[in-house]
Amino acid sequence: MRHQISRFISVTAIAAVSIISAAPAWAHVTIKPATAEQGGFATFAVQVPNEREASTSQVQVVFPADHPIAYVSVQPVPGWTVSVEKTTLTTPLEAEGGEISEVVSSITWTGGKIGPGQFQQFLISAGPLPTDTDMLEFKAIQTYENGEVVRWIEPTPASGEEPEKPAPTLELTASTGDAHGGETKEAASSTSDSDSNALGIIAVVVAGLALVTGVAAFSRAKGAKA
Repeated sequence: MRHQISRFISVTAIAAVSIISAAPAWAHVTIKPATAEQGGFATFAVQVPNEREASTSQVQVVFPADHPIAYVSVQPVPGWTVSVEKTTLTTPLEAEGGEISEVVSSITWTGGKIGPGQFQQFLISAGPLPTDTDMLEFKAIQTYENGEVVRWIEPTPASGEEPEKPAPTLELTASTGDAHGGETKEAASSTSDSDSNALGIIAVVVAGLALVTGVAAFSRAKGAKA
């Protein structure tokens, strides 16, 4: 019995330490979903939790200068005013419809409030995403109504050890062949052919069962007359 109690205390202590260690991550500014395809367009949310007693009154997200994105749009958030800053590129980006020489450098939301124990998501649509990197870093600056500023700008080292104030990141994965996230024409055609073949087989089976049932019924009827 004493051994079981000791084991219970040990397990509980380990669990408590794990929870305490993970707790700061809950308060980080992050990007959801955390992955997108290289070369495609993505819609993601900058998720901002409030870890203070004061409300958050301003959020600024800085776009990666080393990997500019041609097209960026923002979904309005009720109660918040959005301000978009742009920068002129030394080397324009090649994009559909011509060259892009001016891109978004940062987006700032003001006027709203994220209360204690609450979080807010700010939706962004961006693309085409770069194909020469597997990660984009979006530094974020969170300002509270009491004047406190928290800078989520620290890069995560190659070792993977998370810093105290990590910058939100978007992991880029290899393209699956469709930049917009849907299935390719070839895949759609293959799926359609497979569905047609399956329906044909089902039809043959049903017809065969109907024939067998009909013959059996005819035989029973003929036997009854005899």
